[in-house]
Amino acid sequence: MAGRTSQLLDPARILLNVRSTKRTGALHEVAQLLTSHPDVTNFEGFYSELLARDRLDTTCLGNEIALPHARTEHVKAIVLAVGRSDQGILFENSQENVRLMFMLGTPKTKPGDYLLVVSTLCKLLKEPANRTAFLTAATPEEFIAAIAAAEAKL
Repeated sequence: MAGRTSQLLDPARILLNVRSTKRTGALHEVAQLLTSHPDVTNFEGFYSELLARDRLDTTCLGNEIALPHARTEHVKAIVLAVGRSDQGILFENSQENVRLMFMLGTPKTKPGDYLLVVSTLCKLLKEPANRTAFLTAATPEEFIAAIAAAEAKL
């Protein structure tokens, strides 16, 4: 795994204007960013498991943030995509409005790496100033820089 969560990010896998206001549509929009990721060996399998996990229980963390994820055999290494919505996405299973979505795919064989990424994201996202920086970044590159700056303070 990369040493920092920011190193998992790629500008091509950050969508700052998710159009769908419905959970499944938004999940699909953001997941599409991972179709060509070199570490995704079977996108349809990954996406199917992601949807199944999301139906099980809410992936909302509060503060308008969701962490849809799948621990799966369909990725060789951790993959991460980000979606942001100005108007919000209704996650009806928790009745929460989500503006930031961090989508993770992690190999089943690497639970420690998965927990490290989730732990780091939770630490970054609990700070209101960080959330504001992530919600106002004008470009994917600025978004990654905001994540890296927040990580440097941990």
